[in-house]
Amino acid sequence: MSVMAPNGSDAQPRGKTMTLHAKLRSLPVLLNIDAISCAGMGVGLIVAARELGHWTNLPSPLLTWAGILLLPIALFMAFSARLTPVPGWAAGVVIIGNIGWTLCSLVLPMAGIVSPNLIGWIFLIGQAGFVALMAFAEFRASRTAAAFA
Repeated sequence: MSVMAPNGSDAQPRGKTMTLHAKLRSLPVLLNIDAISCAGMGVGLIVAARELGHWTNLPSPLLTWAGILLLPIALFMAFSARLTPVPGWAAGVVIIGNIGWTLCSLVLPMAGIVSPNLIGWIFLIGQAGFVALMAFAEFRASRTAAAFA
């Protein structure tokens, strides 16, 4: 049961929301989210490369190898998240890797190296957008962590 504030609003969720917001600015939490998303995407790309390639008009070998590449990256992120504090070089590697992934996701089709259909473009832009947001959040968190170190 939540506690009602004098103005009639629910005071309990606000406190939890602020706590969640603070956690989402924590570099270890962000690295864990990134690791989980990389591992999930990696396994998904490996398992469903042929089907995804058919739906997106992206080459299934490219999808398979992208999935394989994501698994050790996910391990690196998860390992780095457990170090106290997270080394600046490790955060930098993750951020630069995320920027590189984002750029490759957009440059490959724009350069004509791959020719995705509409679903493929939606897939590429969606995952590139998520990865870019992760890079931005991790950059901000690493700057905050460095300021307090």
